[in-house]
Amino acid sequence: MEVEVSVRVQCPFCGQRFDLVVDTSSSHQRFSTECEVCCHPFDVEASCRPGEVLGIEVFAE
Repeated sequence: MEVEVSVRVQCPFCGQRFDLVVDTSSSHQRFSTECEVCCHPFDVEASCRPGEVLGIEVFAE
């Protein structure tokens, strides 16, 4: 079973959509990343079970 899953997120600043890899071995996580286009940093919160992302939210810092 794959623990890393690719999910599509949308930048809260420029609106660009891109794929983000999430490690689903932890049931709840919050981490920071940055947009591939505008380079603004933002937070991501994910709820997971092994091999599946149940929910994902993005937050402007």
